[in-house]
Amino acid sequence: QVQLVESGGGLVQAGDPLRLSCAASGLTFNSYSMAWFRQAPGKEREFVAGITGAAGNTYYAESVNGRFTISRDNANHMLYLQMNSLKPEDTAVYYCAVDLYSRSVLRITKSYDYWGQGTQVTVSS
Repeated sequence: QVQLVESGGGLVQAGDPLRLSCAASGLTFNSYSMAWFRQAPGKEREFVAGITGAAGNTYYAESVNGRFTISRDNANHMLYLQMNSLKPEDTAVYYCAVDLYSRSVLRITKSYDYWGQGTQVTVSS
């Protein structure tokens, strides 16, 4: 049974950093592409960043490129999102997700097969 558990969210001020973690279990972790999505109140869930399996190629939404860094620790089945220079518009629930079929990083929610429960990130101005 695949499980994804996010942690690390919280309330921070604009400009502060924050690191999110996602612990994965029940899958051959380094075989699959993974991603972070976020959903703000009243908005659709949107792609934030993704990383391929063994090669670790990374991809970012334009809105976070240069501020956020996605990484993975395949030995420990962990996915991370380092968020720097946070802005109030980054406020959202952040989700990690795994794609069991594509070897690339896709930016649409329906491509992902399992999701975590989400962690709230709130950035005050």
